[in-house]
Amino acid sequence: MKRLYIFDTTLRDGEQSLGITLNLKEKLEIAHQLVRLGVDVIELGFPASSPGDFESVQTIARELKGVTVCGLSRCVAKDIDRCAEALKDAESPRIHTGIAVSALHMEKKLQMRPDQVIEAAAAAVRHAKSYISDVEFFAEDAFRSDHDFLVQVLTRVIEAGATVVNVPDTVGYATPWEYGELIAYVKNNVPNIDRARLSIHCHNDLGMATANSLAGIKAGADQVEGTINGIGERAGNTSLEEVIMAIYTQKQRYDVQHRINTREIAPTSRLVSMITGVPVPAHKAIVGANAYMHASGIHQDGVLKEKQTYEIIDPEIIGVPRNRIVLSARSGRHALKHRLEELGYSSQTVDMEQVYQAFLRLADQKQEVYDEDLHMLMGAGGPEASRYRLKRISVVTNGHVSENDTGADDAIPGTTTGASAATATATATVTLEIDGAQTTDAAAGNGPVDAVFKAIDRITGKAIRLEDYNLRSVSRGAEALGNATVKIRTGDNPSVMGRGVSTDIIEASAKAYVDALSKLR
Repeated sequence: MKRLYIFDTTLRDGEQSLGITLNLKEKLEIAHQLVRLGVDVIELGFPASSPGDFESVQTIARELKGVTVCGLSRCVAKDIDRCAEALKDAESPRIHTGIAVSALHMEKKLQMRPDQVIEAAAAAVRHAKSYISDVEFFAEDAFRSDHDFLVQVLTRVIEAGATVVNVPDTVGYATPWEYGELIAYVKNNVPNIDRARLSIHCHNDLGMATANSLAGIKAGADQVEGTINGIGERAGNTSLEEVIMAIYTQKQRYDVQHRINTREIAPTSRLVSMITGVPVPAHKAIVGANAYMHASGIHQDGVLKEKQTYEIIDPEIIGVPRNRIVLSARSGRHALKHRLEELGYSSQTVDMEQVYQAFLRLADQKQEVYDEDLHMLMGAGGPEASRYRLKRISVVTNGHVSENDTGADDAIPGTTTGASAATATATATVTLEIDGAQTTDAAAGNGPVDAVFKAIDRITGKAIRLEDYNLRSVSRGAEALGNATVKIRTGDNPSVMGRGVSTDIIEASAKAYVDALSKLR
């Protein structure tokens, strides 16, 4: 059975689509989870793009073991130099360099002749090879290129030492039969293709990234590239979890094997969603909340008689366990620990007593604590080293007062008696701890959340620009947790994302804002 290599670009192609820069801690957390998932290659970033990206690639490359780590570069010597420097301490490094090969890109973007593109591609691979033995070449916009010209480019870069050649559908223009034909054409016409792995990288502009990737695998590709949850430029990249489980459910059709631990798929999806702030739609294949839900009476009857009538994947295969224990304020430490371990969390990496106390505070507010609540609880974690800590909020709207002592040591704080977030005007008084000293100030705003944000701005003295704000429920019932995400920036600095959870939406919003503040440079 043929070996299929899984290349994850969540931290590069996925992150560059977010409009924010993840911090080093967030990238490390995702990277370690990807190692647990079992991917073969992790593309960490584009080291030449900024000092911050260089530092994060360098630090993560040093730390990760048991996986190939990759940095992206253009076919530019200084990019490749920077990439090699970032990867020099990695256990298993790879440089991923490339250039556009379609007539449109060569004429309008590169303003280079085809022969110049071929020479630039070969020279870049040779330069990268002088640093690192494992060099991948990407032929940008390969699907829209002249296929005979593509064959010439790939032949030359393999001669120059490329160990992997990547044939992307950069703008998601292909259909599955066309993309499969292209991969077969490359396999049959590049004379030295046996000296390199053939990789595929599809985008989802027409909704066919997964289908195109599967067609490429059927046609003989050795490596598939994609992201967790399909995040990426424009409409996104190939969803790796979809490709993996399509192969899992129909192994005989693809005749390939990989080293993915499928039980880590759901935990990885949740972590990426939580850290990036990009929610997973309920109807999303494989990892969506409704993926294993049966609402129709006919479907329910069939599933009760035989699961496989309407369920082609056992949820436990991807790490979504059956809910057997109801957790409430009467549940003990052992029941909580058991459920968290079922959900994929290790009790060895957290302070279980702190988690249990946070669980009890949450359980006091809810009749039942659901899995979604536990994910948020674990994501909220304990207080981290930060200049800013939210201590107290008081909001007055149309004569009503909403107050909350946030209990800064609480992972999941208490509720407030709430003024509605829809109220037109409000005044908020906020107490913030900065470097151990508490400061209180107040501000008026267009509603409670806006007032809280403005009060925090007054305390910090920072000119904050709010670029995005999102609030959604993450569990069930009237007592559901609210998950707030904000994206902010100051001046010309990169945008940062903050997240907060609480059963009170004003508090969740304030915690998200403070979380983002702590990440500002």
